[in-house]
Amino acid sequence: MCDSNIFPEVDVIRTEALNETESLMRIFQVIAFFVVAELMISAQTSLTAPPGGQGQARITSSAASLFTAQDNSSPAQNEAAAQSSGAANTDDPSPSMFNHSDSSPFWISGQANIIFQAHPPFHAAYSGDNSLSNAGEYKTSLLGTLYLGVQVPHTSKHTEFLLDIESTGGRGISQALGLAGFTNLDVVRNPNLSSKPYVARVEIHQILPLSKEMTEASRGSLSLATEVPVRRLEFRLGKMSAPDSFDVNSVGSDSHLQFTNWTIDNNGAYDYAADTRGYTYGAVVEYQDRIWAARYGLMLMPTVANGIDLDWNLRRARGENMEFELRKGIWWKKPGVVRILSYVNHAHMGSYREAVDAFLAGEDAAPDLTKHEHFGAVKYGFGLNTEQQITNNVRAFARVGWNEGQHESFAYTEVDQTVAAGGDYNGRRWGRPFDKLGLAFVSNAIKKDHQQYLKYGGKGFLLGDGNLNYGRENIVEAYYNLQAWRGLFYALGVSYIANPGYNRDRGPVIVPSVRMHVDF
Repeated sequence: MCDSNIFPEVDVIRTEALNETESLMRIFQVIAFFVVAELMISAQTSLTAPPGGQGQARITSSAASLFTAQDNSSPAQNEAAAQSSGAANTDDPSPSMFNHSDSSPFWISGQANIIFQAHPPFHAAYSGDNSLSNAGEYKTSLLGTLYLGVQVPHTSKHTEFLLDIESTGGRGISQALGLAGFTNLDVVRNPNLSSKPYVARVEIHQILPLSKEMTEASRGSLSLATEVPVRRLEFRLGKMSAPDSFDVNSVGSDSHLQFTNWTIDNNGAYDYAADTRGYTYGAVVEYQDRIWAARYGLMLMPTVANGIDLDWNLRRARGENMEFELRKGIWWKKPGVVRILSYVNHAHMGSYREAVDAFLAGEDAAPDLTKHEHFGAVKYGFGLNTEQQITNNVRAFARVGWNEGQHESFAYTEVDQTVAAGGDYNGRRWGRPFDKLGLAFVSNAIKKDHQQYLKYGGKGFLLGDGNLNYGRENIVEAYYNLQAWRGLFYALGVSYIANPGYNRDRGPVIVPSVRMHVDF
């Protein structure tokens, strides 16, 4: 018989895996309990509700609000989640400190978001320049945005000019290094950038009617119309963020009122064109029909990975984005949305395999992507994004993402594959309709070439522990968001991260957070 103590490392890995599995099982048992309880309550309510009258009106109103409810509080990475006409959102529109006119041609609003995060010391066999610090630390980030808009006169309210001014401050834990699924979406990925206000968006939004039939639309900072043609073309031209239009999800895209993790709020494998602040210049054309939509976007790529400067030569560098959206539920005739995404990036990108091969051949002292960059390099990927109303108070969402993984992660984060799922529970049951409880799980991965690059000591713009004992980066995030007064919200959250930076030799780490958000 073998003595298990002969292989202590195997025992440690087995014990960690069992503990991680048990923790995840407990979490999903809690999810299952809430969902089953809510389904039982909803079923009982539907059986006792009177036919027609108010009971029927509530169902109709709930279904209609799927396409109209909005929230104007989101930042660059997630604002469109609350403004998409296809969002599966039956929540009441979030209040703000001041009421906004539905008839004025002008729009003025703003928001401020403060996130405090910390983590205690955790196990790390080694650390590198781009590691999440294993010493205890705490950091605070600040983000403020002023939203301005005007409907151009004599255009039947079909032409809008939008301008957003933004300012960021503070820091993220470990300067936003060491995690593929970083814990704070508000953090700018280059801490050396100034906190001075900058233009986040400046764009023209044009609606071209294709039918006389009109439908209601909720007014917000990305679209000022209160009603729009059922069938229409929409054009956007100027400075924007790709997630304003693509990979939108009303349950998991808003770091100000929902989750804060990069790979929960967005598809981690979607390496969308953007500078280090998350913005770019581009054009989007979108066709909207009664229950479906299709959109295409052409965006400028940064000149270097995670760079602030953009390459204006579209022949050699560009990001192309395509998405199809179907607004149709698959759960007991409840509202839902499915989106299929594809993107192709052309840029001056490096190859992981070339960098590793050059290192192994003795040509480079360490793997270095910057020495193996090529104009005309192509990176492509796909994504699936879905959201579904389960009951009047429970919503669920999921994302799946994949990219080819041979060329360097260039603009968003270092993820080649991702699977995410979660949901939220509205506080109506305890008399707080603007409160929300959320829980989500995401599992991120990178491909073999990327793994080898990090194992031999290579550094990306986010990751680089100096070595790598590869494992999927698994993250669970939970939050409770509480409305204190009008547009003032406080939230408590916590994240559990196994294998930070895909490294089994580091972690796990727990990151609690406190958030304050104000809508003006």
